[in-house]
Amino acid sequence: MKQYRKILAKAACRVDLAGGTLDIWPLYLFHANAVTVNFAVDTFTSCEVTPRDDRRIVLRSFDQRCTEQFESLAALEAAARFRLPLLAQVVRFFRPDTGFELITDSEAPAGAGISGSSSLIISIASALNKLTKSGHSIEQIREIAQNIEARIVRVPTGCQDYYPAMYGGMNAIELTPAGIRRKAIAIDLEDFNERFVLAYTGQPRNSGINNWEVTKAHIDGDRSVRRNFDRIAAIAHAMRGALEKPDWDEVARLVREEWSNRRRNAPGITTPSIDRLVEVSRKAGAKAAKVCGAGGGGCVVFLVERGAKQRVTERIEEEGVTVLPVAVASQGVLVTTLPRLAT
Repeated sequence: MKQYRKILAKAACRVDLAGGTLDIWPLYLFHANAVTVNFAVDTFTSCEVTPRDDRRIVLRSFDQRCTEQFESLAALEAAARFRLPLLAQVVRFFRPDTGFELITDSEAPAGAGISGSSSLIISIASALNKLTKSGHSIEQIREIAQNIEARIVRVPTGCQDYYPAMYGGMNAIELTPAGIRRKAIAIDLEDFNERFVLAYTGQPRNSGINNWEVTKAHIDGDRSVRRNFDRIAAIAHAMRGALEKPDWDEVARLVREEWSNRRRNAPGITTPSIDRLVEVSRKAGAKAAKVCGAGGGGCVVFLVERGAKQRVTERIEEEGVTVLPVAVASQGVLVTTLPRLAT
């Protein structure tokens, strides 16, 4: 266990383009060609694990400016509440047999809607998988991460948020009765980086927008909800095809259709300030826009004409909104080790 002096893990966040919410089991089982399309961005979460010579467990979050300590694993497992529940629950699963210090950080703004928490679980689980020599595959890590996050938020979680952290790049997550499969979508990343802008509104996304309510309505047989998901699935399937060509005009049209569909079925997904951003960016060369994740705040992604990225960026910033300097992250979770020094 103590062969490592330190273990470092780093994973990307994501931007979703189409098919969100559809990735929650069992919703996708009722819709043909179910797929979610997203891509990784170089906004990272990180984890650093340093073994100790005693049984003490120290958990630290730099971005949350929070620390908690336990005398042993038994003390952590006996705790009724945690100041850092995400960190503690992953430790509970892997159960390392030595003391250690676990330090995490996240570059994602609070409530950004770009899956910072999912990326962080992948980072922590990958580091502890290495520390404990558990030998879980990357797909097993995804299942573990998804189940731990569901335990924390106490409602079913979707699978799509973990794949950009696992693999990087542009992803099609196929959702089938035979299982979940991730397929890379081959695009010119340099070209695509000139075709999107990611802005953080400064307002954390609205936690009241709850996918669980939509899931319950779907399972209960709400026909309007089921028709809505038929359309979401069709848009996402077409989006994948447009990206594979690539046909950027069609991609933009589908993003506009996705956004219109989401706004109609979940009015709280937008705000007056987001609507204004969409309008002013369009006049500067943005061809489409949509919120990331659940919406109501957080980040907005804009697809722009080639050559218009700087104009759109400046116009968004004139509204007092922060544009995040991101590009597609081409690599999945990276785990590195520093060998223990010889004594």
